[in-house]
Amino acid sequence: MEAPLAKISKQLRADDRKVGGSLMRIHRDLRFSKDKTPYKTNLGIQFRHSAGKDVHAPGVYIHVGGDGLFMGAGLWRPDREPLADIRAAVAKAGARWPKLRDDPSFRRHWSLGGESLSRPPKGYDGDHPHIEDIKRRDFIAVCDLKVGNILGPDAIGFITTRLAETRDFMRFLCKAIGLPF
Repeated sequence: MEAPLAKISKQLRADDRKVGGSLMRIHRDLRFSKDKTPYKTNLGIQFRHSAGKDVHAPGVYIHVGGDGLFMGAGLWRPDREPLADIRAAVAKAGARWPKLRDDPSFRRHWSLGGESLSRPPKGYDGDHPHIEDIKRRDFIAVCDLKVGNILGPDAIGFITTRLAETRDFMRFLCKAIGLPF
């Protein structure tokens, strides 16, 4: 995926290290879980931004499991400062944000997902035109997949085409937190 990712952004990394690379570990973190099952039941692959150290950085995620197949692009559970920066960028974007978020070429296969706050974050008016997006805790776009999309000779082309549809969304998020895309 290294060369196809470079066509989307020079900042996205395919990392083949066995530990800490793109292929996520199979062991579950049991420290704070009531479920002590030691292994994950899914395959997770991440292509992080070059500045990213963990799953909370901008990037791409591919999930293959019994609970579904999907790709995600954006930031999942960003830290406090990046989250505040993204919310501020959405609030200041005016008409640019809904134009980007609702672009037909993006929305054809992608939808915004993740969790949101029930109330506006501190400092934001509940009547702001983009308040539902400002309340987001995750800024991720999700695209459902089928098994045939990720198996076979066309899999890399398919994944690359879908990821290219997120380019403007990812660029907006990266710019909001001061990273190149």
